[in-house]
Amino acid sequence: MRKICLLCVALVLCCVVAAAEKTVSVKSPDGQVKVNVTLSDRIYYDVESHGEMLLQKSTLGLELGNAFLGQKPALRSTKAESVNETVTPVFPLKCKTVENRYNQLTLTMKGGYAVQWRVYDDGVAYRILTTLRDSVEILSEDATLRLPQECKLVLQQARSFKTSCEEPYSIVVSSEWQRSDKMSELPVVICTPKQKILFSEFSLFSYPGMFLCGNGDNTLCAVHPRQPLAFGDDGDRSVKFLHEAHYIARTAGTREYPWRYMFITQDDRQLACNLMPMRLAPKCAIDDVSWIRPGKTTWEWWNGSIPYGEDVNFESGLNLETYKYFADFGAKHGLEYILMDEGWARSTRDPFTPNPDIDLHELIKYTQQKGTGIILWLTWLTVEKNMSLFETFEKWGIKGVKIDFMDRQDQWMVDFYERVAREAAKHHIFVDFHGAYHPSGLEYKYPNVLSFEGVRGMEQMGGCVPDNSVYLPFIRNAVGPMDYTPGAMLSIQPNVYVCRRPNSTSPGTRAYQMALYVLFESHLQMMADNPTLYNMWPDCTTFMAGMPVNWDDTKVLAAEFGEYVVTAKRRGDVWYIGGITNHNKRDVKIDLSFLADGKTYSMTSFSDGINANRQAMDYRRNESKVNKQTVLDIHMARNGGFAAVLK
Repeated sequence: MRKICLLCVALVLCCVVAAAEKTVSVKSPDGQVKVNVTLSDRIYYDVESHGEMLLQKSTLGLELGNAFLGQKPALRSTKAESVNETVTPVFPLKCKTVENRYNQLTLTMKGGYAVQWRVYDDGVAYRILTTLRDSVEILSEDATLRLPQECKLVLQQARSFKTSCEEPYSIVVSSEWQRSDKMSELPVVICTPKQKILFSEFSLFSYPGMFLCGNGDNTLCAVHPRQPLAFGDDGDRSVKFLHEAHYIARTAGTREYPWRYMFITQDDRQLACNLMPMRLAPKCAIDDVSWIRPGKTTWEWWNGSIPYGEDVNFESGLNLETYKYFADFGAKHGLEYILMDEGWARSTRDPFTPNPDIDLHELIKYTQQKGTGIILWLTWLTVEKNMSLFETFEKWGIKGVKIDFMDRQDQWMVDFYERVAREAAKHHIFVDFHGAYHPSGLEYKYPNVLSFEGVRGMEQMGGCVPDNSVYLPFIRNAVGPMDYTPGAMLSIQPNVYVCRRPNSTSPGTRAYQMALYVLFESHLQMMADNPTLYNMWPDCTTFMAGMPVNWDDTKVLAAEFGEYVVTAKRRGDVWYIGGITNHNKRDVKIDLSFLADGKTYSMTSFSDGINANRQAMDYRRNESKVNKQTVLDIHMARNGGFAAVLK
C-alpha cells in the first residue's frame, strides 16, 4: 500500500545570539513553506509560507509531574529525512490515493523526549515523542500559537469541556479574544491577510482532546480537560464527575503524542481538500476489513417514525410493520442499512431486551432477505456497562451501532472510543459516534468507525441554517467523516422557518439539500426523511439514493470561504457536482475541463427554481449533453444550491 523513499535532506544548524541558542530550519519539498525551530530557554518555532510569516515565537512542551519537557532544551541529536510515498486509504473520503511528500526533522533532546516535524508544500505538523520509564502524569501541554498580526478566526465556542460539538461557528478577532471568553473546540481556521490555516489534531489516542482559548494579544493557547476519577449517577445517558485528577493524562512513558497540524492554503478551494488526515493516518489495526461496508441508511427519528399514505395500512410507530416499511423502501433504492434509533429496546439501559412491539429477531430475518442490515442506537453509558453486547449483536445479525451522548473528550472518554472500536471490530460490527468530538485518527486505525457527528447538523432543525452549514466543507468535514444526516424533502427559507416533528423541515432549498450528498462526506450517509415523502419525488430520491459515499477523485471548482462552494467528485466513470451558497444568491461559471477527453456525458441536474428564493421547494430538473469544453452557468438562489450527475 505504501512506497517510501528515505533520503537525507540538508538542514542548516546555525548559532544565533549565543552559543547556547540554536536555530534549525526545515523547508517543504517545494521550498515555499519553512519552519524555524529555536532552542533557547524554551522550544520556539516560526512558520513561514509563501513569504508570509504565519506563526512567530510559538512554543510547545509537556509539563510532567517532575519535569517540563521543552524548558531549557538540550539538543542531543538531529535527524533529517525526505519522504515520498503513496497512501491508499481503506475507504477514501476524497480520493483513491494520496501523495504523501514531506521533509521531516526529528530533534532529540536530553531528558528522554524528542520533537518531530513534518513540512509539506501545503502544511506543517509536529508531535512530541517520549522515551521515559513506566507511566507519567501530564499536568498540562504547552501548544501556544503566536500570530504576528491580527487575524480573523472561525471557530466553535463551547461553554465548557462538556460539549457535543454542535455549536454554530463564531467569527472572532484574534486581538480581541480574551482568556475570559468562551474557548473553542478544534478544528479552527485562522484567516491571515494572504492565506488560511486549518489547525487541528490527529492520532488522538489515550490523551484528551485539545481546546483553544485566546489571550487578547493574537496568541492562542491550548487547554485540556482533566482526567475524571470518580463518577456519580446522572440519568441514562450521562454521569456526574465526583472527583477529577490534578493531571490531564496518565499515560505510558514511552509513546508518540498527538499530531498538531496546520493545513495552509492560498486558495479557498483547497481548504475544502485537506489531505493531512490521510497523510498522518496511523496504521490500520484490523487485518481483515472485507466485512466493513460503508453505505447509506434510512433513519426514522428525524421524521417521527410515521410513514403514511395509500400503501400504509397499519398504525405507524415503533413497531414491526413500520420498520418493515423502512426496510422495503431501503431495499427498493439500494440502501445498505436501516437505522433503529431510541425506542428499539424496551429500556435505554438494557441493550438485550428489544421492544416487544418490534420483534427485532423477526425484523433481522426480514432485512436479511431484503439484502439490508440493521444499525441499533445506544447510549454510551449502556455500552460501557454492557461491553458484551457486541458479541450478542453479532449473534443476532446486527451490522452496526450508533453510540450517542458522550459529549466529552477527556482521556477517559477518548479511551472509551478506542475500546468500543476495538471490541466492535472483534465482532464485525461498525460504529457511528454521535454526541462526539471531531474525528482524530481513530477512523483510520479502526476503519469500522464509519462516522462521527460533532457537527451542527440537520437534527438542529431551524438552527441548521445554510449560513453556518456552508462552513462545513472548509472546517469540520475537512478533518474527517461527518454525520450531518441530510435528506430533508420539505425545504423552507430560514426567515419563514417553522417545524414540528413528524413534519420536519430543513432550512435551504430543495436543490441545496440534494447538493449536500455530494459535498458532505461520511462513510455512513443518512436518508433522514420519511419514505412517504421520498416516494412523492422519485427523481430527487433516485439521485440521493444513488450517491456514492466513497470517492476516487475530488475537485473543488469554485469557492469562497464561508460564502459558497461548488465541488465535483468522481466514482468510477461517473461525476457528481454539488454546490451551495449562504443567504446571498449566486451566479457561478463552472468549467468542466476535468472531464475525460473525447467523451460526451449525459447530465441530469437539479437547480433552484425561479421562485426558490421565497418558496424553497421550487426546483428544476434538466437533462443535457456536456463535454470537457462545456462551461456551466449555475444560478443558486439565496440559501440555494445545485446538484448534478454526469454519466
